[in-house]
Amino acid sequence: MPGRADTNRARCLLKNKLTAQFSPKFSVGKYLGRKMPNIKVFSGSSHPDLAQKVVDRLGIELGRVVAKKFSNLETNVEIGESVRGEDVYIVQSGSGEINDNLMELLIMINACKIASASRVTAVIPCFPYARQDKKDKGVQHTSRAPISAKLVANMLSVAGADHIITMDLHASQIQGFFDIPVDNLYAEPAVLKWIKENIPEWRNCIIVSPDAGGAKRVTSIADRLNVDFALIHKERKKANEVAAMVLVGDVKDRVAILVDDMADTCGTICHAADKLLEAGATKVYAILTHGIFSGPAISRINNACFEAVVVTNSIPQDRHMKECSKIQVIDVSMMFAEAVRRTHNGESVSYLFSNVPY
Repeated sequence: MPGRADTNRARCLLKNKLTAQFSPKFSVGKYLGRKMPNIKVFSGSSHPDLAQKVVDRLGIELGRVVAKKFSNLETNVEIGESVRGEDVYIVQSGSGEINDNLMELLIMINACKIASASRVTAVIPCFPYARQDKKDKGVQHTSRAPISAKLVANMLSVAGADHIITMDLHASQIQGFFDIPVDNLYAEPAVLKWIKENIPEWRNCIIVSPDAGGAKRVTSIADRLNVDFALIHKERKKANEVAAMVLVGDVKDRVAILVDDMADTCGTICHAADKLLEAGATKVYAILTHGIFSGPAISRINNACFEAVVVTNSIPQDRHMKECSKIQVIDVSMMFAEAVRRTHNGESVSYLFSNVPY
């Protein structure tokens, strides 16, 4: 049985600990770090800025990792600290040199797994090959098209990933390609916040989908804003080329907001913007989760009639913003940081589906 002296000593220690923990001098970052033991966050080469923002939000340090290429361009990754028994998160987006970055992610996952990490989570803000999610008839009615998104899912699982965190998958059914848990976050809460803060006439706006596939996404945003929606039906001759567009809905004398999950060469949204102006829209905005902006995208946006083209930082946008003044960025690092924190602590992530964490 412990004596009275031992009991008093334990009380004093507890009191001192609580006083130190909640004193005004106590750092929030240190407190979060103490509350989150056994966690390591590593960054791949694709988006180190986002990874740094995530760890800053969590109040922890970014894990040490060295990624390099041999002279024959093979990727080599060295994890610079122990991950034994740790909950590991690897941040790597599907942007830039996509194939190299994907291979780097797979090697990092495997390196952590065989170094005895207890769980490895791949944080992939923009999922690579997401558009190749089904056999599409296309123009030549071929049935020999690959389902590359399924292949990527298999590769991640075989590499050793235990969990995937991503944002606005091109088709939400891609979650079914995995036999491991997938948390598909939505940019919608951050988009709603941006619309209300930056478009004064948002109550008189109309939300427009540039294709029929995005109708569900657009109706959800329109319902939350209590405004109307429209959609544009497009027919493609071949990939990245739009043949004809038909507007379904009335945009006359309204602010039109185009919403889509990604923009690559921007042919679709630029044609859609012209169509909306022809139909009588007063202003046109475009809000896109993943701004890939490859090929002639930037010159098309510069020549188009957009008030602003708004994207998230799921893909690095610094170079694009320098080349085009119309591009604005919504920071979603806090959503990924909160998803990491909730996953690590075993809490529900569904709060993030309709709220922006502050």
